[in-house]
Amino acid sequence: MTTTGRKLRVGITGIAIESSTFSPHRSTVDDFHVTRGDELLARYDFLRELPEWTDGVEWVPLVHARSLPGGAVTEEAYAELSGEILERLRAAEGLDGLFFDIHGAMSVVGRTDAEGELAAQVRAIVGPDVLVSASMDLHGNVSRELATALDLITCYRKAPHTDAWDTRERAARNLVARLRSGGKPKKAWLQVPVLLPGEKTSTRLEPAKSVYAAVDEVEALDGVLDAAIWVGYAWADEPRCQAAVVVTGDDEDVITAEATRLAQSYWDARRDFAFVAPTGTLPECLEQAVKSAERPFFISDSGDNPTAGGAGDTSWTLDVLLRTPAIVDSELTTLYAAIVDPAAVAAAVEAGLGATVTVELGGKVDAAPHGPVPMTARVVAIDDTDPVAGTAVALAVGGLRVIVTARRKPYHLESDFLALGLRPREAEVVIVKIGYLEPELYEMAADWLLALTPGGVDQDLLRLGHVAIERPMFPFDEAMAAPALRPELL
Repeated sequence: MTTTGRKLRVGITGIAIESSTFSPHRSTVDDFHVTRGDELLARYDFLRELPEWTDGVEWVPLVHARSLPGGAVTEEAYAELSGEILERLRAAEGLDGLFFDIHGAMSVVGRTDAEGELAAQVRAIVGPDVLVSASMDLHGNVSRELATALDLITCYRKAPHTDAWDTRERAARNLVARLRSGGKPKKAWLQVPVLLPGEKTSTRLEPAKSVYAAVDEVEALDGVLDAAIWVGYAWADEPRCQAAVVVTGDDEDVITAEATRLAQSYWDARRDFAFVAPTGTLPECLEQAVKSAERPFFISDSGDNPTAGGAGDTSWTLDVLLRTPAIVDSELTTLYAAIVDPAAVAAAVEAGLGATVTVELGGKVDAAPHGPVPMTARVVAIDDTDPVAGTAVALAVGGLRVIVTARRKPYHLESDFLALGLRPREAEVVIVKIGYLEPELYEMAADWLLALTPGGVDQDLLRLGHVAIERPMFPFDEAMAAPALRPELL
């Protein structure tokens, strides 16, 4: 497609959420931040800075919805959000291209491939000539339906996702480049029957570091526009959940050969992927943390990580902490972030700073690992200005400080703790509902262990109970025969 004498019109839309089907939490419209108009355009630095490649482009903001990871999206919420996307697309006039900003691991109650279905509906509205380019998380899933409906598709190359905004810009830049040069690229797509958690596939470490380094090498080849490897999303039980590779370009022989090479390298490395930190049971991790001279000592409470889809109120770890004298009956300061429980927050706020309050904490959404935990604690901090948590409080039992929030919130930044007067750098032990540590915490940690705790994003995939994924699949079928990794040209 080429245009002369007028600006290219490129729409922007999408729904972005990562949702665990093993979490009882349900994501509703209230969980999404929805942007339209100038607010949507302001999401993207490259649209504020307007680099040279954006010259001659009119960006058309439709609607975009994004949410903290959580449980599956309700059908009502999906119908409302997707319905607005489709309605605005029908009303948009003269689009040349569409930037489809999604995550790739959205699960919707009663559906098995929400992004694939939505992409197909988008294609049906815009027709075959409008180019559609998607940016995705590498923990998304790429079904054949999704890959077929899109003209360009790419994903992050770093985990943790330090290149998330670079990836979005690449997806938009490649879209504009193809609109100017004309012609749809080919896509060599294939899935790889491997399903691993993100905590085993961090690009900080081998083998993912080398596997993903090859993506840049492939992209640089003549005849290739883009290359991508998706790890897939381990905590949804759907047939599309597995690793995937797409190489996009104009030379069919090159993109097919390189897609095969990338897929084979991922398959060959499957047994070498290891957790990003030493692991253990929570009591084992606590024992090591207490004895260590390294401060602050971080522990990942990985089974209820809200940024992977956990409910955020699993109370199993809290129960263990309260029954560990070395934590509550010692001079050590231990910070625990966080448990969502609006009723407990309201009780603490009503009691006031310095008061003693008795609450039944957590275990109200995800009660499978443990129900609500009785706790009598002193209210040591209240922050009613948190834009994510709503209101957050800190409750003290001995040396333990438990952060409780009115709404689900991840604790990834030092400022999250400082807002409650808690200083993680001065604490002996910091326990966070997280998987791999986000960059700021990673730099802060003098030492770190990953606790294999239960919850909706349990790192022990084999005990979760997948039944709908395609089989055989590694590691569920350890002795499976090597797959025939043959890309399909789409």
